[in-house]
Amino acid sequence: MPQLSETEVLVDPLQEIGGRLRRVTTAGAIYERLHANIVSLRMPPGMALQEKRIAEDFGVSRTPVREALLRLSESGLVDIYPQSGTVVSRVPVSAIPEAVVVRKALEGTTVETAALTATAADIARLDAIIARQRSHASTGNASGFHEEDEAFHEAIAQISGYPGIWVILKTVKVQIDRARRLTLPVLGRMDNVVHEHIIIREVLAAHDAAAARDAMIHHLSAVIPDVDELRSRYPDYFC
Repeated sequence: MPQLSETEVLVDPLQEIGGRLRRVTTAGAIYERLHANIVSLRMPPGMALQEKRIAEDFGVSRTPVREALLRLSESGLVDIYPQSGTVVSRVPVSAIPEAVVVRKALEGTTVETAALTATAADIARLDAIIARQRSHASTGNASGFHEEDEAFHEAIAQISGYPGIWVILKTVKVQIDRARRLTLPVLGRMDNVVHEHIIIREVLAAHDAAAARDAMIHHLSAVIPDVDELRSRYPDYFC
């Protein structure tokens, strides 16, 4: 990992909100790096995290590392055991249905509004994202595919005029994202997602708000049965 100065304040272009760049402290940068690794399963559930090792990797003292781990604990991504250590948390199955309900409510609103406001340029933007998803699906690039999946849903929020909703959802859906990373390698799953995105794109282009909401609700519902199957296949990853 690239080393960071403890006094350094980073500007993270991935955290652009409303055209402004959010300033990120060293502890914040460590948090976001670890957060991304946990959600992508590069750091899988049950993996031990050592403050000393992380501090060495980043070239800082343990203080910003400890702050980052506390934030991750508050986000439900790590479990801190005093006098024992810190581990990446298991995915809480009980939290997923509620997160799906929140996504349906908020993304149902954004896609319905986007259907009323989408321009030809907006549809072209979605087409470009879908094309990249097709490419990643054909090569089995699950990481790239997931990034474009995020881009698709974020684009709809922006088209609707409610970009802040996506910012909220990124926190709400973190456990869903961890589970979904396990579904993407399943044969045919990426193709199914592309097909569902195409349907959403078509009804947006037709400016059919009711159909857009229905298509999004159907799309977001798919994660529930997936999790039931994943829990039996990866029992050590879920609780």
